[in-house]
Order: sequence, then structure tokens, then C-alpha cells
Amino acid sequence: MKVLFIGGTGIISEGVSKLAIERGIDLYLLNRGQRNEFIPEGAKLLQGDIRNPEAVSKVIANHEFDVVVDWIAFTPDHVSLDIDLFKNKIGQYIFISSASAYQKPSSHYLITESTPLSNPYWQYSRDKIACEELLINEYRDNGFPIAIVRPSLTYGKTMIPASLNSWAQPWSIIDRMRRGKKIIVQGDGTSLWTITHNSDFAKGIIGLFGNPGTLGHAFHITSDEVLTWNQIYEYIGKAAGVKPDIIHIPSDFIIHLYPDQLGTLIGDKSESAIFDNSKIKRFVPDFVATIPFTAGIKKSVQWFEAHPERCTVDTEWEMFMDDTIARYQKAF
Repeated sequence: MKVLFIGGTGIISEGVSKLAIERGIDLYLLNRGQRNEFIPEGAKLLQGDIRNPEAVSKVIANHEFDVVVDWIAFTPDHVSLDIDLFKNKIGQYIFISSASAYQKPSSHYLITESTPLSNPYWQYSRDKIACEELLINEYRDNGFPIAIVRPSLTYGKTMIPASLNSWAQPWSIIDRMRRGKKIIVQGDGTSLWTITHNSDFAKGIIGLFGNPGTLGHAFHITSDEVLTWNQIYEYIGKAAGVKPDIIHIPSDFIIHLYPDQLGTLIGDKSESAIFDNSKIKRFVPDFVATIPFTAGIKKSVQWFEAHPERCTVDTEWEMFMDDTIARYQKAF
């Protein structure tokens, strides 16, 4: 099977790329070649910028693919470009959407693929919904062979997943914990959340490759392990060798100070997220998530420690944490 990943070296996709090679897939990665350290041995790099369709069409001109997965499509114009590039040329196009697109607030505690898509709080999620709608219409009207995958919070060796951490410099939260500084957890920390290791996610999505029965369907692929945010932060601290000094601050208070946190908190992580994975297990019967968060986060911390050049601290994030805590304590 010949598969093209648009991207393929990100937090989620690098785990999928690795497993694809292990399973004998003829894998091509189309990207700008800026993260070559995460290209697994055996994968072939097609260097190009997907936002430059004329250049990309030349790069892929002599190739035919059974499956194309776009890991970096975020807005309708991105998927429109993919449709133009791959129409009538592929057997399956997989769009990476987001579980944050599901209804907020949810009308039922258990999220299935039929849960309505509606997120008035986060533009990122609304853009993903718009992409899905465009692709579904293209499938219905013109037979474009789409399948949709909605990951929730998925991490790997290069990410320390937390509700409030620096995305660009994720080591920041470990550094802060080890210095004994207070760590913000939104609300009272008891909302439920699902975190999935990228190697587990990989087993689910690769099982969908080349299956014609997936066309027109949407799937979320997550762990069945459900944790509170208090547990998540405690496990991060344990992996770092410390007990985190947690301070609970209401999400509304954080957003009042920093409105840009509206989407990621009220539009996502302040809500409980419990997923029914029966659909992906019907389509991929051997799918099972096997890495508990306690084991996965330990691997992440160890990877950073083995790469000290990656153990950098986001000073702006530090100021955000300190300022929010100081102003919350002053309010009392």
C-alpha cells in the first residue's frame, strides 16, 4: 500500500509514521523538510509546501497513492486545495479533524461520532467543522473518497500534555514543577479527560487505511482511560520526580484576565471528555490502547531529559502563570 502523509512529523503523526513503516507501508511524507529528525528510516521525503499547489502538483506528478492523510489542514481553503490536487487520483483521503469540534457544552456525558458538532467558543474547532462539512458535501456530490478522524488530546515523546502549558516549549511545566512553583489547574480539577499516546492512536488510524467501508464515515480514536485533571497533573509531577504544588483557579477567572484562553478552556478542556470507542473497534477489531498515562508521560519526560537542548522554558508562559496566580490570590 502506497500512502502519502501531508506533514507526518508532528506530535501525533510522527508516531503514526513510525508504525506505518514497521507494518511495511510504502510511506511518503510531503512537507518542507524542517523536522527531518522525526522522519523514520524507510519513509521517503517529498519536499514541498502544501500551501503552494503549483509546486506540489509537480512534486507528486509521477506518483499515485492508495491513501492520502492530511495532518496539517485547518481551514476550508486547505481542504479545497487537497480536493483539487487529489480528485480522481486516490482511493481514500483521511482528514484529521478534532474531537474539540463536538458539542460544547455536551448534552450527554458519553461522546460518540454522532454527537453534534458545535463549538461556539473556539475558532479552531469551528474551522475544523467547516472543513468536515465541505468534505462531506464533496463526498456526497462528487464521490471524493473521504474519511474523517477526530483525535482528542494526543501526545508523544515531544509533548508534555496539560490543560495549561506552553505548546511551543512543553518542558516549561516540568521545569516549573521542579522549582516548586505553583501550577494552575482549571476549576476544581475534577472534570474528566481522555489523553491518548500517539503510538496507540497510530494503531487505530492505520487500521482504517485502504478500507473502502470507511468512506463517508467519521471516527474518533482515543484511549479508554479516563482521568481527572488533578490525576493528570499528579502523574506529570510523579514522572518529573516531584509533587506538584497545585492551585485551582476558575476557568472564568483565567479567561477574564486572558481572553485568548476561552477556546482551549471553555471550548475544550474545562468540559469532561469521555469517548465511546465502539465504532473504531468495529472497523479495526484489534485496536486497543495499551499505554496508560503514567507510562506514557514517563517516556516523554525521559526523552526531554535525553535531549537537554529541548528543555527550554517559555518566559511568556511563565509570566502568564505568575500573573494569573498573583491576581487570583489578591482577589481573596
